[in-house]
Amino acid sequence: MNGSRITAVGHYQPARVLTNEDLTRLVDTSDEWITSRVGIRTRHIAGPDEPVDELAAHAAAKALAAAGLAPEDIDLVLVATSTAVDRSPNMAARVAARLGMPSPAVMDLNVVCAGFTHALATADHAVRAGGATRVLVIGADKMSDVADWTDRTTCVLVGDGAGAAVVEAAEESAIGPVLWGSVPEMGNAVRIEGTPARFAQEGQSVYRWATTKLPAIARKACERAGLAPEDLAAVVLHQANLRIIEPLAGKIGAVNAVVARDVVESGNTSAASIPMALSKLVERGEISTGDRVLLFGFGGNLSYAGQVIHCP
Repeated sequence: MNGSRITAVGHYQPARVLTNEDLTRLVDTSDEWITSRVGIRTRHIAGPDEPVDELAAHAAAKALAAAGLAPEDIDLVLVATSTAVDRSPNMAARVAARLGMPSPAVMDLNVVCAGFTHALATADHAVRAGGATRVLVIGADKMSDVADWTDRTTCVLVGDGAGAAVVEAAEESAIGPVLWGSVPEMGNAVRIEGTPARFAQEGQSVYRWATTKLPAIARKACERAGLAPEDLAAVVLHQANLRIIEPLAGKIGAVNAVVARDVVESGNTSAASIPMALSKLVERGEISTGDRVLLFGFGGNLSYAGQVIHCP
C-alpha cells in the first residue's frame, strides 16, 4: 500500500436557517445588497447547545457509515477548525469520545478556511508513511460564535457546519500531491482575534489576491497531479464568496468542470466549506466515483492548500 484515497464523505448542518431577510432585522442590509456582493441567500446557524465537536461528530458518523466502517476502525482523527473554544481536550479528542473510538491519535489543525485541505494532505502523508491506516478528516466551524452581528460587511457571510472524509490506504494514490503555502505579509487580512474573539477581514485585499494570484497556484496543483485543468470533473474551492468562486474556476481553466456553489445556501463555513460542498456534489450525483476533483482552500493567515483527488 503506497497510496491513499478518500473512500467516503459526509456532511452536517444545523437545522436553523438564517435568510437574508432575517438579517435585515439585525443590520442595515438587504437581500439585493448581499446577493449582489457575495451571492449568499441563506446560512445555517447552530444553537448555543450545539458545540463544534457535535457538528463534527454528526458529519463524521455519516462518513463512517458511507465507508462501511465502525469507529474502532479509525486510528487517526484530524479536525480542522478555528472556532474551538477550549484548548484541551481538543475537538478531535471530543469527536473520538462522542463516537466511542477506543484509542485513535487525535489532532486539531487551525489553518482557518484552508484547514480541510491541509488536514487532508496531513492524512495522506500519515497513511503513505505508515503512521495510519484509516483516518477521519473533518472540517468543522461554528462561525456564528465569532461573528460580529453588528457589522453588516461580515455577519452576512458566516454559517455553521461540518464535513468529513474517510482516508484509507490504497495500492495507488488517489489523493494528489498537495500544493500549499502562505502569504505572511497578508496574514492579518483575515482575522479571528480579541476577547471575545471576533471575525474580521480586509475584504478587498483578499478578493484582489484570490482573483489575481490564486488561479496560477491552483493550476500548479493540477500539474502536480499530472493533469490539465480541462480534465477536471469538478472544482471545489473554499466557499467564501460567489464573486470569487465563479471567476476563479474560469481563470483556472476548468472549462468542463462542475463548480461547487454551496456558498449560496450555506454561507462561509470556513474549514467546513470544502468537505460540505464535496459531500453534497457526491450526494446529488453531480460527480461520480473516480472523477478528478480539484479541492482548493484559502483564507486566514493568508494560507492556501490544494490537491486533486479521485471522487469516492
